[in-house]
Amino acid sequence: MAKYASSARWLLQSLIFTILWTVRAQLPGTWELLVPNAGVASMHTAVTRFNTVVLLDRTNIGPSRKMLPKGHCRIDSNDVVLKKDCFAHSVVLDLQTNQIRPLMILTDTWCSSGQFLPDGTLVQTGGDLDGFKKIRKFEPCEPGEFCDWVELKDVELANGRWYATNQILPDGTVIIVGGRGTNTVEYYPPRKNKNGAIELKFLADVEDNQMDNLYPYVHLLPNGRLFIFANNKAVMYDHEGNRVIRDYPALSGGPRNYPSAGSSVMLALEGDFSTAVIVICGGAQYGAFIERSTDTPAHGSCGRIVATDPKPGWEMEDMPYGRIMGDMVMLPTGDTLIINGAQAGTQGFEMASNPCLYPVLYRPDQPVGLRFMTLNPGTVPRMYHSTANLLPDGRVLIAGSNPHYFYKFGAEFPTELRLETFSPEYLSPDRVNVRPVIEGIPETVRYGEAFDVFVSVSLPVVGIIEVNFGNAPFATHSFSQGQRLVKINVTPSVPDSGRYRIKCTAPPNGAVAPPGYYMVFAVNQGVPSVARWVHLVA
Repeated sequence: MAKYASSARWLLQSLIFTILWTVRAQLPGTWELLVPNAGVASMHTAVTRFNTVVLLDRTNIGPSRKMLPKGHCRIDSNDVVLKKDCFAHSVVLDLQTNQIRPLMILTDTWCSSGQFLPDGTLVQTGGDLDGFKKIRKFEPCEPGEFCDWVELKDVELANGRWYATNQILPDGTVIIVGGRGTNTVEYYPPRKNKNGAIELKFLADVEDNQMDNLYPYVHLLPNGRLFIFANNKAVMYDHEGNRVIRDYPALSGGPRNYPSAGSSVMLALEGDFSTAVIVICGGAQYGAFIERSTDTPAHGSCGRIVATDPKPGWEMEDMPYGRIMGDMVMLPTGDTLIINGAQAGTQGFEMASNPCLYPVLYRPDQPVGLRFMTLNPGTVPRMYHSTANLLPDGRVLIAGSNPHYFYKFGAEFPTELRLETFSPEYLSPDRVNVRPVIEGIPETVRYGEAFDVFVSVSLPVVGIIEVNFGNAPFATHSFSQGQRLVKINVTPSVPDSGRYRIKCTAPPNGAVAPPGYYMVFAVNQGVPSVARWVHLVA
């Protein structure tokens, strides 16, 4: 009997495994291991206009797995781990070859912030210890050329910033919001007659005994104001007059910001660009951080609000999974990918469990109850300090995960050096015949300018081909700073010498789309082209 019972259990287990494998195989999306060892665990990730990716960790983490070039070492007598540090803590990835080149960062970038300037330079601000007031720049270059981090010596932050958020503004300056113990804003470059830090009392008002006002969610609204969310509340902030002009209703479900680990996006701007919709999803239960509870279930509620509505209110719905530390990535189509994170615990070193391996697609145009689609799961836990970034070819780059103070490879959730990509269903082989190719587009366009885009498609075009501007945000700690998608106004495509011509009108102003470099995608029947980089200028 025991023999038959054992056989029955084996058959049952095999059947369950087969069912699960079949279900998984039928879920949309595919995974690919891109780089087996990037050398560093990326805490901060940004894609440049040269189709390279900057990966950045903190500097006082001890040895990484990537050496700096010979003769290049960071000397720091105050570093308790390595006073002479010859290891890279930042690298650049060439997306054409998947090759990694080490970069040299000098001051501590732990839990810092960043944003691209209008000329394509990545400005990076704050951190811990000797990086607290530092401003750094990375001017990206062609993959075969040399570029590296430069730490500014002639200017520093007025207030030290740790866990702050950066957002580019309509005039091309960057506002830097908040930080641990820093309830102020300031600007880079400093504004005329407005040098230094400016109090934002809202940040102090929403601070609680586990903080929960760190890495605030900051979105530039198309009216030029800022939507700033921290803990469970939000305001509309006039950065020109330095005043709060609207208080939004509180979002139910507890705190959402660091360390309570939710995420947020502003949905695509389109039409007359007067309406902005903000979505905030997931988070830890209040108290999990204080109690260092790794098994407190995350919640899966999402709030959605029309931030530009005269009488806004939150519309609530639930994701398929409770999730903390999820990354919300705006796809070229206007859908949002929710990926990475865990189903229990909170942000912090070794304070989460039960990784959430299933990505979820949020489809904003569907009715409540039908907006979420579960996608093909990954196999690599992406916990604390992981990132997700849209790539120009429509894939999403997944990097990082280091829930330990130093690099630790023998743990249940080890330091993760692998880089992966997730390909949404729009890149599946059965859609290749409707995938457009951009054959011609201007390298530079001005606000409100009319211009033509030429595309080719294997099958005849049915319906409107969208032309969508997506910027390159600075992804860190479950929020992509400055993330934006603008669906510009187009006319129906018309045949033109074996191609299709689409007449387009550039975004009208810097409040709709701040100046800078954008990945411009043509989207045909929900399938995006490979993007072309376009410089949007005044």
